[in-house]
Amino acid sequence: MTPVRASLVRPFAALRPAPGRAPEVMAPPYDVLNTEEARALAEGRPWSFLHISKPEIDLPPGTDPYAPEVYAKAAENLKKMVAAGVLQQDEQACYYAYRLIMGEHVQVGLVAAASVADYDTNRIRKHEFTRPDKEDDRVRQIEALDAQTGPVLLAYPNAPEVDAILAAATQGAPDSDGIGEGVAGGGVRHTLWVIRDTGAIARLTELFDALPALYIADGHHRSASASRICATRKAANTAHSGAEPYNYFLSVIFPHHQMRIFDYNRVIKDMNGLTEAAFMEKVAENFMIEMWGEAVKPATPGEFGLYLNGRWMKLTIRPDLIPADPVGRLDVSLLQNNLITPILGIDDPRRDKRIDFVGGIRGLGGLEKRVDSGEMALAFSLHATSMEDLMAVADANEVMPPKSTWFEPKLADGLASHLL
Repeated sequence: MTPVRASLVRPFAALRPAPGRAPEVMAPPYDVLNTEEARALAEGRPWSFLHISKPEIDLPPGTDPYAPEVYAKAAENLKKMVAAGVLQQDEQACYYAYRLIMGEHVQVGLVAAASVADYDTNRIRKHEFTRPDKEDDRVRQIEALDAQTGPVLLAYPNAPEVDAILAAATQGAPDSDGIGEGVAGGGVRHTLWVIRDTGAIARLTELFDALPALYIADGHHRSASASRICATRKAANTAHSGAEPYNYFLSVIFPHHQMRIFDYNRVIKDMNGLTEAAFMEKVAENFMIEMWGEAVKPATPGEFGLYLNGRWMKLTIRPDLIPADPVGRLDVSLLQNNLITPILGIDDPRRDKRIDFVGGIRGLGGLEKRVDSGEMALAFSLHATSMEDLMAVADANEVMPPKSTWFEPKLADGLASHLL
């Protein structure tokens, strides 16, 4: 059989909430809340997508979330929602315009199936390492459901005509609309429009095919697991053509200029045996220090806030310490390489228990609270990583340090799933 040439993205027939059912179905992403939070949020909501994405909530407390019966429960709950007509599959392959509104911030993207082949050749670019255990979990979930239900968040570079088609698609009555709830994503409005027009579908496919690359913003484990499943199914399918659904993965792709990265801040348990005076003396070797009377939110790259003993200080790194390479010049790297490693003795922030990370969505008050309680000794506020920095790292085939980006708003699970 002649292999089908994969397009970078393609339309698909989504499984999605029946008309009017989106508010009771949509749920925060599986990885932003723990089992207890998911159980509380799904209480009294039998059609919440959490019954599929966090199915351990329907099993006895203490159940291992990676146990075989958990994945089986997810499959059972998905079948139940389809049988009840809560979820329905579109009859034809479509694209979908997806709008997120969080306060004053608005972004509009495309829900599409993205090419595994282009992920494998790095045209869909990564910027993070993945953990095998987290990949294994997603592989088992997708295999149990025979569907991808967690979208990968992607960014596309400058493409004004794509922006215009998506903006036009949002002018009519939406097909799904709802406000997110709960500990993660509460208050965000999620709206979906089905793009059925064959001319618009063909043009979108063509425009994406002309792009040099797409960039993974969030969802490295979901995309890696899709690649693994594709390889397994391809090897087992003697009639493999390249057109099968397993050759693609569920994605939502936003213009990079609309995406919003929050700061990702650091809290540290102790001063590595140093007195405050000795610590500050060492800091002064690499940073200019200014005392501030209020919380410091860094205004530009190269600036950091330090909260210690109830006081905020502004640290500005010496310009000669900023390297040219795309990873080394990131603020998370500058802080790690010039202070956290050499002064505080934390070499591996991925595994060291003395450091923790606080998403900027919690504000600087979240940092003060951790220090004032005595749980942590000091906190650092950082300037948010830019989308341009993320893309430069991915283009250089490099990897960002852990906890470099915190994207808001988050996508909802359940608004569109890709059946394999």
